[in-house]
Amino acid sequence: MRITLLPLLLLLGACLITPAAASAQGDQFLMPDQSAAKAKQILNQAINALGGSAYLQLHDTTCDGTISTFDHSGDLNEFIAVHDSQELPDKDRTEYIRKGRNTILQYVVGIDGLEYSHGGMVITVFNGNQGWSYDRSGVSQLPASSVNQFQEQVKRSIDNILRFRLKEPGMIFRYAGPDIVELKKVDWIELTDADNHTIRIAIDQQTHLPIRKSAEMRDPKTQLKTEEIEYLSNYHAVDGIATPFQIERERNGFKIFQGFYEKCAYNTNLPDSLFTRASLDERWTQSGKKDAKKKDKDSSSNE
Repeated sequence: MRITLLPLLLLLGACLITPAAASAQGDQFLMPDQSAAKAKQILNQAINALGGSAYLQLHDTTCDGTISTFDHSGDLNEFIAVHDSQELPDKDRTEYIRKGRNTILQYVVGIDGLEYSHGGMVITVFNGNQGWSYDRSGVSQLPASSVNQFQEQVKRSIDNILRFRLKEPGMIFRYAGPDIVELKKVDWIELTDADNHTIRIAIDQQTHLPIRKSAEMRDPKTQLKTEEIEYLSNYHAVDGIATPFQIERERNGFKIFQGFYEKCAYNTNLPDSLFTRASLDERWTQSGKKDAKKKDKDSSSNE
C-alpha cells in the first residue's frame, strides 16, 4: 500500500504554527475594548523606551544639524545647516544658515507657501498662534495659513501625541496589527481623535521605539485628502531620552523634508524672549541692517 506523506506534512506544519504567531494574527480582530487596551499597552511601552518620566517631563530642546531641501516635485536642491530651539508644546525657533556672500538660499521649511530666495540667514519663530520670519529684508509677520499649518504639524507630531494627547477627550485607540516596516517587525497603533483625524504609528517590536507615522488630512485649498508619512531613525540616548537623529517626511509620495541632526541638548532653560518678535527685531537692529547695507553696496559696486 502506497502512503503519501503530503497530508501528514501539511498537518504537522499546521501544528507547528507558534501560539505567538497565531495570537499576533488574531489580535487584529480583537473586540474594541481589547484592541484599545493592547494599543495603550504598546504606547506605554514606547513611552518607557523613549525615556519614561524624563521623556514626558521634557521642557525644551535645542538641536543642530543639516536639512535637505526639495522642490515641489520632490527633487533634492541642497543641504542647509539649522539650529532649532523648541519649548514645549508649541514654541519653535529655527535658524537656517547658508554661508557665502553670493549664494542663493532656497528652501521650503515644511509650511506651505513659506519659501525664500535670499542669501545668508533666515529665521522662523512660532509661538502658539503667532509667527514671524527674519531675513535680509527685515522682520515680518507670517500669514495665518502658515501659522495654522505649523499648529497642525505640532498637533499630529508623535512627541505631542505621546506627551499630551493620549488622555484627550474622544480619542479612540485601536491595535491595527503586526507588520514589517524597514525590515523590522512592528505593531501598528491607530488613533482617531474627536475631529475624526486618524494617525497610525508603527512601533518596533524589539526596541519599542516609534519608527514611522502616517497621517491623513484634507488640503485646505483643494479639500482633497493628502497623506503625510514620517520616518524616524538613528536613535541616540540624550540625557536619558531616546532621540531620532534622522527624520524624513513625505507628502503624497513626494519627499518634503529630511533632517540629519548632529547634537541635541535638553532642558537648558531657554528664555521665553527667544520665541518673540522682539528678539528678531533686536537681531535686525544689531546685524540685519548692516548686512543689508553691505549687500546693497556690493551689488552697486558690481554694476
